[in-house]
Amino acid sequence: MVTMLRDKTLWGLIFAVLLMMVGVGMIVVILPQQVVSLDGNGHSVGYLASAFAFSYLLFQVPIGSLSDKFGFKLFLIIGYLLCFLAGLVFFFATSSGVIFSARLLQGVGEAPVWALAPALLSVKFPMNKGKVMGIYNAAIHFGLTLGPVLGLVLAKAKVLTGNAVFLIYSFGCLAGAVVISLLVEPLTKKEATRTSLVDLQTILKLIKQRKTCISLLGITLYGAGYGIFLTTIPTFLLQEKSLSAVAIGLFFSLFYVAISISQIITGSLADRFGWNILMILGLLVAVGGIMITPFLSGLLIFLPLTVASLGMGVFYLASMGFLNEIVPNSLKGTISGAYYLFWGVGMFFGPPIITKIAAYFSFQAAMTGYSLLMLLVAAGMVKLFGWDRAAGQAKISD
Repeated sequence: MVTMLRDKTLWGLIFAVLLMMVGVGMIVVILPQQVVSLDGNGHSVGYLASAFAFSYLLFQVPIGSLSDKFGFKLFLIIGYLLCFLAGLVFFFATSSGVIFSARLLQGVGEAPVWALAPALLSVKFPMNKGKVMGIYNAAIHFGLTLGPVLGLVLAKAKVLTGNAVFLIYSFGCLAGAVVISLLVEPLTKKEATRTSLVDLQTILKLIKQRKTCISLLGITLYGAGYGIFLTTIPTFLLQEKSLSAVAIGLFFSLFYVAISISQIITGSLADRFGWNILMILGLLVAVGGIMITPFLSGLLIFLPLTVASLGMGVFYLASMGFLNEIVPNSLKGTISGAYYLFWGVGMFFGPPIITKIAAYFSFQAAMTGYSLLMLLVAAGMVKLFGWDRAAGQAKISD
């Protein structure tokens, strides 16, 4: 453990991702407002998540394959530099189309940050992969939690005006690239042989397994929910609930705080109750919070939204733990790739669909429909796994 905490690569990845995610936490607060301001309405705001998810999905497998050939460090640096450029495009954007283009670029840049860094850590620390990946994940969400708060403080102090927040994000990513280049050490040949590529054919075979199929379906809905919380819900709070920009910043902070807290409590609860039970409970808690949200006003609306965020965070970690537990060691890399693949599909399709339904009918109808889909998946898990912890522990074959 002491040796692990002295490792330059671990600290380099943590420091770099903190620099990036603080900036991400700052810009997600104002991106929906920027689109509404430029378009005059929020009809296209759901595409903020879709644009990111589209390029993230498109480059997920190629980046994994190329990094195996040319090295993880190179593509991590490239990812941070692309996000640096995306921040500059955000800063100079004069139309929503330019903002969506920057989101596409951001999606390509963040793909290695989310996928390659944990893979690199798991290879360098095979005996402590759970701990180091947990530390890295905690750093991501700490940065995302700190970002909105820092943005509000700087805005109130009038340190930040206009689009200056995008420059903080941009140069934070540039600093991250420098940190990666200085501190992260390339994998040795021996370590590189432990890496495994995302195999799409194997993913298709896994989908035929009922346990993985329903879990990945739930992950798709989680990805949709993550995108909705970043785009559609802030627009609803701005336009229909007339909340201020400060209140939107508070919403994002509560969202990330709830997800961070869920990461802490879920692991210990899983030891007692099992991953499958927590997956079901996470979905049910999220459903309850989302369905209540449209009926409340003022700051009270943050209560069910925070509860829903907590439920989503519990499902996130529980589903990841569940899938890693039921597949053999030979499929650990593939199932992790499948996880983010299905998460990206949900984030790509979910927000624009929900936004369109909200525009044609109502936000309440859109969120009710989404909640019912989550409820159906939870019911399917109850039928397949039951409430018995042992029901989710049997491994599937490779």
